[in-house]
Amino acid sequence: MTIPTATYRIQFRNGMTFDRAAALVPYLKQLGISHLYASPIFTATAESTHGYDVTDANEIEPSIGGRAGFDRMVTALKNAGLGLILDIVPNHMAASLENAWWRDVIENGENSRYAHHFDIDWSRRLTLPFLGDDFDTALEKGEIQIKADPATGRPALAYYDALYPLTPDSWQGRESEILALHDRQQIAELHQQQPWRLMHWRDAADELSYRRFFEITGLVGVRVEDEKVFDDTHRLILELVHSGAVDGLRVDHVDGLADPQAYLMHLRQKAGEECYITVEKILGKDEHLPEDWPVSGTTGYEFMAALSDALVDGSKIGALRKIYNDVVDKPVNMTAELRAAKLLMVDKNFAGEFSTLLGIVCYIASREGLVQEENSLRQALRELLVAFPVYRTYGTAHGLPAADRALLHTVANTVKNSITAPDPAALEVILRILAGDDLSAEVLDQATRFRIRFQQLTGPLMAKSVEDTLFFRQHMALALNEVGAEPLPRAFSLGRFHNEMKTRLQRQPDALSGTTTHDTKRGEDARARLYTLSEAPEHWAACVSHWSEMNSSLVVTLDDGPAPKPSVVWMLYQALAGVWPATLQPGDSAGLAALEERFVTYVQKALREAKQRTNWTAVNDPYENAVLDYARHLLSPTNALFLRDFTASLRPFILAGLVNSLTQTVVKLAAPGVPDIYQGSETLDFSLIDPDNRREPDFAALERMLAGGKTPPDTSLPQWLNGQLNQHVIAALLHLRLARPALFRRGDYVPLSAHGSREDNLIAFARVNSSDALIVIAPRLVLNLAHQPPAEPLSDTTLALAAPLARRRYRNILSGEVTFLTDRITLTGPDEGVPIVLISE
Repeated sequence: MTIPTATYRIQFRNGMTFDRAAALVPYLKQLGISHLYASPIFTATAESTHGYDVTDANEIEPSIGGRAGFDRMVTALKNAGLGLILDIVPNHMAASLENAWWRDVIENGENSRYAHHFDIDWSRRLTLPFLGDDFDTALEKGEIQIKADPATGRPALAYYDALYPLTPDSWQGRESEILALHDRQQIAELHQQQPWRLMHWRDAADELSYRRFFEITGLVGVRVEDEKVFDDTHRLILELVHSGAVDGLRVDHVDGLADPQAYLMHLRQKAGEECYITVEKILGKDEHLPEDWPVSGTTGYEFMAALSDALVDGSKIGALRKIYNDVVDKPVNMTAELRAAKLLMVDKNFAGEFSTLLGIVCYIASREGLVQEENSLRQALRELLVAFPVYRTYGTAHGLPAADRALLHTVANTVKNSITAPDPAALEVILRILAGDDLSAEVLDQATRFRIRFQQLTGPLMAKSVEDTLFFRQHMALALNEVGAEPLPRAFSLGRFHNEMKTRLQRQPDALSGTTTHDTKRGEDARARLYTLSEAPEHWAACVSHWSEMNSSLVVTLDDGPAPKPSVVWMLYQALAGVWPATLQPGDSAGLAALEERFVTYVQKALREAKQRTNWTAVNDPYENAVLDYARHLLSPTNALFLRDFTASLRPFILAGLVNSLTQTVVKLAAPGVPDIYQGSETLDFSLIDPDNRREPDFAALERMLAGGKTPPDTSLPQWLNGQLNQHVIAALLHLRLARPALFRRGDYVPLSAHGSREDNLIAFARVNSSDALIVIAPRLVLNLAHQPPAEPLSDTTLALAAPLARRRYRNILSGEVTFLTDRITLTGPDEGVPIVLISE
């Protein structure tokens, strides 16, 4: 198996085609990338901007070049010596009429050859939650009619432009009669004869008959645990792997599958041992990938979370938390806030999935003569789901693995000892079903169904509760509200970071190390800048207080409170600080207008994801308009006094953030794991959540910037501000990784301790194997040390070197300087904020 030395993620669609990607190959080669990492390329819905709503898993999307364009791109990659990794989506497909399989299921119901390709409950009619009202109301309004499908000539039930095919038994032999139907009662009766029923989209949470992806009813779960389904959905994927066109696969949302381990074993068997495979999997605190999964690791969210230990000032995070408590006028209990978010998900957003689980529990309890009080079982199931600390366990028809049994025991004890503890007997029933213990043969199939469904729910429940609710309600430090981050307060320390890297080297040295993805809440450089707020919480709070006073006239008093309220005001200034372009000046009206468009989109999404005073299904227009007007005012050229003060006050945070950005980059490129560069983030990425982070970068500008660079890299301030320094440091380190792959893949990770007046302002470590050694020394927590690079002297801070690092000749790959080191490094020169990266000669 060829392990990538570095990947470059490209988002196809939205104008990015295979031919355009092929044209970028020389740039990727010059940058030092070993593998292009492609977003899903298979045919998806016509309006898809991302490709995760696949409609044909065995066709390459025509709009981005089809198979011919794909082959041209592969040829360009191979000719340059680069590989290709594909993002594949085994968990779900589009529940769309554009999906021929789904359409066939609608038309033929359980008689369709694809009826069991999708995760559908066939004990009832297939629900199609795509009406803007209930069926009877839509029919009464004349929105539902009978029309001939122009593609087939067959009768279809038409709702605006959507034509739902009628089951043949309901019209064959009387086609003309059916097409002539106009009477609403007759149309309603015809609807009743279908194996499906149209319903209001709002009813999906309670009544859906198929497993969906998270809360997205337009994405239906696929049963890849069935070998026939696996073969049908992976035919082209495996062909591309076996032909040599594709070198690796990234498995999207692996926790959504019924049996991830079995799927990965099957995929490994079919794809072969040479295929590099990673999985999108969010790991909880102290959680690791199961050791028996035949993959190289995750896509790197845990690496992103670990970086915060290197860049957050752990000694002052408590002060920031206290200040935020004062802003919201109460101590924030994150445990209680997390519980509230999870309860919302269980009781409302995933009410249908919960009801399905409860029904299975009640059935088994009744058949086994166990606790039969439904309310007690409901409460026990609810508490167990809410208390679950990780995405899921990995039980099968054979019960739970030993590690998951231990986890379940721990969770059960937490539930039993909580102030909301349910009836112990009811909880024991659910635990028995999950573990598969002491159950009669006649209920084992239902117990397996419950176990799988429970495990497929805990992941979405966690994700939607934490990433898409809690992190939009609590704004103490937005940089910490990231995919894969821990939701509860914790300590931050370099020691913890070093321990994480040692563990990473031991458990998944070939996993991807990401710092920005298409799903992150903000770009890596916005996050790096916002980390610096932890270094000066009182100063930041004073700034927010001053700005709030300056813009107080824009706060509107509504019946449900001020808009925006203080915590949202705190969020707005922090989000604006993160997204602010490094070179944007307060008098640049065009730049302000461009930023406003992006910022307002983010703010609206943030308000709705919080699900407090507005949400996606019940929009509170007066509230949203008031907050959005406030946000627009912040970026209005007429608000010149504020803009001047904001940019002046932000400057030290911008400069310290640039140092953090470069440190973050160097650490990613040198630490255990395979560095993943998200498109455009090789310079500076101050993006917000999607769709902002999925905008295409200016590749032509990136190519010119790389071609115009100097050796050694130019460290003057303009190159910091435009990101060229980051790009050239990346190129230097990636080419080093290409030259010495063994050092970076398996070399020991050795933390180095600094001593002296600046010891807390450095992160240092080494990578070493039998032949090579690499030393990295990078600045951190520099906000109070300098107002711009170059910074103050290092004050003779030293790092001790032991064998095998000592008494060796090293070359600084950024400056080109060669030196011989004895048993220590003495940092006496000026610190320009540029990391020191030394490779043994």
